[in-house]
Amino acid sequence: MMDDRYVTDVLSGDWKNAGRKAVPTVEAVRDLVIEDAASGFCGAITRLEAQTVELEDYFGKKRVFPLTGSFLIDGEPVRLVVPSRAAGGPARTASGSFSVGEQKARVARASRIFVEGRHDAELVERVWGDDLRVEGVVVEYLEGVDDLDAIVKEFRPDRSRRIGVLVDHLVPGSKESRIAEQVARGPYGAHVLVVGHPFVDIWQAVKPERVGLDAWPAIPRSVPWKHGICAALGLPHETQADIARAWKRILGRVRSFSDLEPELLGRVEHLIDFVTEP
Repeated sequence: MMDDRYVTDVLSGDWKNAGRKAVPTVEAVRDLVIEDAASGFCGAITRLEAQTVELEDYFGKKRVFPLTGSFLIDGEPVRLVVPSRAAGGPARTASGSFSVGEQKARVARASRIFVEGRHDAELVERVWGDDLRVEGVVVEYLEGVDDLDAIVKEFRPDRSRRIGVLVDHLVPGSKESRIAEQVARGPYGAHVLVVGHPFVDIWQAVKPERVGLDAWPAIPRSVPWKHGICAALGLPHETQADIARAWKRILGRVRSFSDLEPELLGRVEHLIDFVTEP
């Protein structure tokens, strides 16, 4: 039988799109950071309408784009769609745990977690808040660690009434590490867990790409760290209100545990396990 080179129609099928990379579909969920390919405007989704999506950039500027426009995530094209209302599986909390839905918060445990710094406490609430309410764990703001030994002695923790403490910049030889060692050697040391992260400030626990940086910049010791970071980001930093607004913008870029460095994730999970252990 002879080959017939005219049997196959080379124009049949989807020949126009042959070899083209398929553009993935992404649900337009709140806080998803995307870039408008046409204008280069990059921001997080703050509002979704039937035909439009509103983005807010790092500096608080908002713009509205057609939902059918061309968008990028990490430089790669995506097609936005309205989020599905149908549950595709068990929902998860911001920490990655399975959500318990409408379950009410349980009565608070006697155990407590103390967090050094207001910003630290706000970040813990944003990512682990749902989990902590289900577990009945109260997080208390610790203004500093200097009085930690006195706080522990006043609290008088025991096997069923534990204390977990999250401390900034807990590195060998630091003041914080000496205080933690003093508490551990004290009469209540077995019922207190002090953990810390290696960052100068909790801001560094947020992955730098979430705020448009390749890496958090090194700030000279002569410059207050937060002021130096604001200057690097082009944000006002003359007053404490400026610093607070800068933190709110950084915190607003945190959607889930995946936006945080693992050095913080493991420490917080360890604390929660410690104070909720049966």
